[in-house]
Amino acid sequence: MGIQTSLDAVVQADRIVDSMRLADDLAFEAGRDGGVRTLRVLGAAVQSDDQVVAIAATHALAEVFDMQADLALSELLSSDRPYLREHAAWALGSRLPRFDTIGRLIGQVAAGGFGGMLAQRTLEQWSSASPEHIAIGLEGALLGLDDPGARFRLVESLGLVRGRIASRPLLRIATDPAEDETVRVSAVSALGQRRGDAAIEKALRSLAEGDGFLADVARLAVVDLSPDLSTEYGFGAEPRDGLTIAQLFLNADIDAELSQAGSGDNGGIATLLVRLGDALVAGPVARVLTLSRGTAASALESVSEVGLSRAGHVYGRIPLLRGPVESANAWPLRVTARRGIRRMLRAAGGVDMLHLRMADVGSLAAFDVARELDIPVVFTVAPDPHAVINSLDLAGRLTRSNFGEADLVDHFWFRSRLVQQLAANSAHTVLFPRPQLQRDMRELVGIDITAHPERHTIVPEGIDLDVVDRAVAEAADHAAGRPATPALAELATLLEGLPPERRELPLLVSVGRFHRVKGMASIVEAWAGGPLRETANLLLIGGNLDRPSADEREQLGLMDAIIPADDRLAHGLVLSGHRPNDTVARWVAAARFGLPGRAAPRGAYVCGSLKEEFGIALLEAMATGLLVVAPDGGGPATYVQQGVTGFLAPTWDVRQLRSAMETALAAAQSETTDERAAASRATVEASFTIQSMARSLSEVYDGVHREERERGDWLVPLP
Repeated sequence: MGIQTSLDAVVQADRIVDSMRLADDLAFEAGRDGGVRTLRVLGAAVQSDDQVVAIAATHALAEVFDMQADLALSELLSSDRPYLREHAAWALGSRLPRFDTIGRLIGQVAAGGFGGMLAQRTLEQWSSASPEHIAIGLEGALLGLDDPGARFRLVESLGLVRGRIASRPLLRIATDPAEDETVRVSAVSALGQRRGDAAIEKALRSLAEGDGFLADVARLAVVDLSPDLSTEYGFGAEPRDGLTIAQLFLNADIDAELSQAGSGDNGGIATLLVRLGDALVAGPVARVLTLSRGTAASALESVSEVGLSRAGHVYGRIPLLRGPVESANAWPLRVTARRGIRRMLRAAGGVDMLHLRMADVGSLAAFDVARELDIPVVFTVAPDPHAVINSLDLAGRLTRSNFGEADLVDHFWFRSRLVQQLAANSAHTVLFPRPQLQRDMRELVGIDITAHPERHTIVPEGIDLDVVDRAVAEAADHAAGRPATPALAELATLLEGLPPERRELPLLVSVGRFHRVKGMASIVEAWAGGPLRETANLLLIGGNLDRPSADEREQLGLMDAIIPADDRLAHGLVLSGHRPNDTVARWVAAARFGLPGRAAPRGAYVCGSLKEEFGIALLEAMATGLLVVAPDGGGPATYVQQGVTGFLAPTWDVRQLRSAMETALAAAQSETTDERAAASRATVEASFTIQSMARSLSEVYDGVHREERERGDWLVPLP
């Protein structure tokens, strides 16, 4: 194609997602035809005000094997545009080590954040070829540096340098009582990866005899030192029958009771993993290991629980060694997450498959571990963040002139490339149904699923109908005059704060995380900006209102700008905060049947997400019998029948979202029978139960396991 033609295609593409996909062609052309002209064309493109083009050109430079390309990337580490500094640090990872850039990469690591993670990855990749230079650079940077956070990150990076050169300073820091505890924790965690050194083992066992956080981490490091957990800790004494499947979501506190659902990042994925794990072990899968975040102490307990388990659904904890952070800011936890995942998979005494679902730090770390331990990966591929990019592009909120700044926050480019990498290197991919699945995967993600159809399986998500049916029965009984159950009594107390005249109105309800992608503030804007405010109250279930995260604070701030916090109830806006999943089910059912003296019947459910890959909460609302408002793309468009079971809308457009909400509420209020509600439930029962999902995935797992065994038969045993 030629470098100029390829660059023109990136510049002239209609959509940002098209330019991102075409950037791969630009990089290919740069690597195929390097030279002075290619460097001149890319050098000019890097300076472009089109931030998409500048990023694409930065990565294309990394494919040109020429000293001038090295110099250009090195100079970009000092660019006055922060997003280019990040992408240059990332791109340099594919190059040979350059000693003149090590110091600036170390500076990015010390600064932290996503850019620090990218710089740390590059230093880790370079350390195999130049361990001495990396280790000496990191040790030098620690001299005179007092900030504990920066020291933690540099010590963590030092722990990634293999070889004895890094062991001495790590041991010194780990055992220095004058050092900040967080920095010692970083050194102790790193020492747990260095087997065969008597001095390290002695120091860690001594630290493990103490109390507190450092001692907990030291005990985990002692576990990590064991070359065979089965022998040293007595795990694996009994043979396993059936498959063991591991699944994870590290940005949530997942427990069997789903007590944290809706708080922070504890959204639908947390609910899904709990219900799915239970359904899988009720069928042909012997054991499911669900990994989520936890404390160092809980991680130590779960090492034993996981190691001694032979069947059933068991939960493993990954200590992230710092307080919970939002998923967008969790990327610096990559190394900590990787160590914790490795520990749990080793403790399990054998994992047959690892199922990854998100383009997040957990998947990034887990894929590295799976490759190291030779565990096949199944990856659920979705156009995320591609669909979000496209929606924001269509709404005019994401443009070529602000893409780089947005990328600093949402890391669109890295996450898009991570999806491609995981999909290309997984043993099998699982896809969500979409109206134009082949087209969307090709145009948004750049994957042709028709090329190797045997490697892809479409599996809809599912819900537990038993939970929904119990909720519906309780809400119907209470509406008929029976006493309220505790969950419904809690809702009644919450709604009691409404003015008397508003207690005769139906409920519009939405469930989910308070995150901009979920569109909770957009729902408030749509409801408050028209006649809906006078005809229905709005109940939003989710978020941590007492200790909101940064994302939650952003959404709450947008809501407060529409209706001040002190005036919410007077205007009919009810924010409940997160609630356990079973409680949420009962509250959603109350929107259908009403709550005597508090809410009228025949409300509706609203999903205002910019993108919804499938929609667990939507399915639960439909199974309850509510009319729903849903995004007009992604999974919901395959099961919401327009004008029958719900109304689809481009949710990024507040006016069209408001119109769909008004139409849905009017339709619900006009119903005189339960026929439509029964049809909504029947839709879910026919295709979208958790049991159906578990059966489909079990077939995928069995097929991958057979293929892996057959592939293994070709290996020649080592002497």
